[in-house]
Amino acid sequence: MSEIKHRLAVIVASTREGRLGPDIAHWFVQQAAQQDDLEIILVDLHEAGLPDTLVNDELKIPETVKQLGRKLAAADAFVVVTPEYNHGYPAPLKTAIDWFQEEWWAKPVGFVSYGGVSGGLRAVEQLRQIFPEVHALTVRDSVSFQNVWQLFDEKGRLIEPDRHERSTAKMIEQLRWWSAALKAGRAAQAYTA
Repeated sequence: MSEIKHRLAVIVASTREGRLGPDIAHWFVQQAAQQDDLEIILVDLHEAGLPDTLVNDELKIPETVKQLGRKLAAADAFVVVTPEYNHGYPAPLKTAIDWFQEEWWAKPVGFVSYGGVSGGLRAVEQLRQIFPEVHALTVRDSVSFQNVWQLFDEKGRLIEPDRHERSTAKMIEQLRWWSAALKAGRAAQAYTA
């Protein structure tokens, strides 16, 4: 393992009542925490309470939004845990992306998606178009939970974890590589959009 600590922000995108996002994020965090060079920052958009209206006046920005911005700025890489709603991703995630700019710049993004037959991959494909607009790089591999309601037991444990654990390890390795490369690049020269 690398000596370099990578700060990985795991973002729970869904804010709906009865959501599965926190359980899936918890599973992912358990997997990622096995890597001794990762520092996990858990970001739950439900707790962030992002308002729908963007404001430019620093005095009018709610403290919860400022706290979210500080967490995103501190991260070297991101993993977005997202469901698929109506062939897309949750509106609060788009709001979080739009509220911030420099916090996303020159950092890698991975995805853990979940849903029905597509496993949330239609939401991920849309996000792959959005993140480059805030100068973030998405990694190729992702983790997808198809028909998610059948995959976990009543205690929130994944019933057959092998495939998902392999996918997670591969995605984390890509995030680690890009995180190191982009972090070194940002240190050598400030990134400007």
